[in-house]
Amino acid sequence: MLQQRTRLFGSIAGLCTAGALLAGCGGGGGGDSAEHAQHQPAPQAPVQGQSAAGKQTSGTFENFSPAAKAITYKPDQVPVGGQINVSSSNADGKSKVTVEVKGLQPNRSYGAHVHVKSCGPTGEDAGSHYQEKADPVKPSVDPAFANPQNEVWLDFHTDAQGNGTATAEGAWALATRDDAQSVVIHETHTHSEPGKAGSAGSRLACISSDF
Repeated sequence: MLQQRTRLFGSIAGLCTAGALLAGCGGGGGGDSAEHAQHQPAPQAPVQGQSAAGKQTSGTFENFSPAAKAITYKPDQVPVGGQINVSSSNADGKSKVTVEVKGLQPNRSYGAHVHVKSCGPTGEDAGSHYQEKADPVKPSVDPAFANPQNEVWLDFHTDAQGNGTATAEGAWALATRDDAQSVVIHETHTHSEPGKAGSAGSRLACISSDF
């Protein structure tokens, strides 16, 4: 009888030891999870030169008021109620700007450029064209400076519904300078010949934009 009890106690002790070992392995699950979490790869930084999110400005043309986003100075040519959207993106030292318009005069050409100041009560308030390399002579009509590589030209032609679009791409530092603040619509396509380079007739409308 004593021998049987001894064997029984030995078996129970063995089971307890095995259980303890199993419990130890099971209890280590939280530790393994913590260790696994510590070895998770860190979030990847953006690739150098990767484009930041683009910027966009939209507005409906109206007569000037301090709250107006998009202003028409000549409603007979850029009607009240017409629409404009300006979008831009910057990457690897280059910029891309797109202008889309709706509800302007149908089947006609317009000029458009990025200007150095925000819109105001008159078209002249937007200042001169943005130039990557500034012409020391003002107004700038020298093709060496007033050209679509040094300035942002966005001339477009509307369809039968008065809708049009234009895109310009170039090595412009629009996002890092404070002298690109608006897009002005002009009455004609932009001239390129000496003495008239960069000119496009009267300033018809303006939208202050963030590039």
